[in-house]
Amino acid sequence: MARYTGPRVRVSRRFGIPIFGASKYLERRNYPPGVHGPKGARRKSTEYGLGLLEKQKLRYYYGLLERQFRNVYERALRRRGVTGEQMLQILETRLDSLVYGLGFAATRAAARQMVGHGHIKVNGRKVNVSSYAVKVNDVIEVRDSSVSRQLATKNLELSTARAVPDWLVLNKDAFKGTLVRIPSRDEINPIANEQAVVEFYSR
Repeated sequence: MARYTGPRVRVSRRFGIPIFGASKYLERRNYPPGVHGPKGARRKSTEYGLGLLEKQKLRYYYGLLERQFRNVYERALRRRGVTGEQMLQILETRLDSLVYGLGFAATRAAARQMVGHGHIKVNGRKVNVSSYAVKVNDVIEVRDSSVSRQLATKNLELSTARAVPDWLVLNKDAFKGTLVRIPSRDEINPIANEQAVVEFYSR
């Protein structure tokens, strides 16, 4: 399962936002990494550079490699509707995104690991592909094993401060969650400008 394993705080400092979640270190050093970081010296951004920056924000946020992210864009391009919104909806209805959204995992990276290790079922069937496209009314469930349930219980306790998105319904006692509808762009509230990403790829 390919995923980003490099320095996370450094990436967040580059973009100036907590890509991988809150970090006390990022709060102390809220400027770009490198010797010129504290001075705030930046080269003037081009339109291409801004598009690249927005793409990298989204790619790191969802934990995808470039090839995987490009595939998401191409799938969105083939759908009806606004390409940027379609792209966000594809990203938010991936199995790993929903496992994280339901609170079964404390981070998106942990959600990918849970799926990859076979802790998650969809509609009663074990699914170990984190990019699995969940459909409306699909039921996501933590496997009925002591290891899986203990892991999910711990993560649910850790994620109590994080609200479950409105497009999901969680049955905490049954370790189940349902995708009740596809979220809109405004509900997703993306971390980056998805239209700039579309323009970047359409060059």
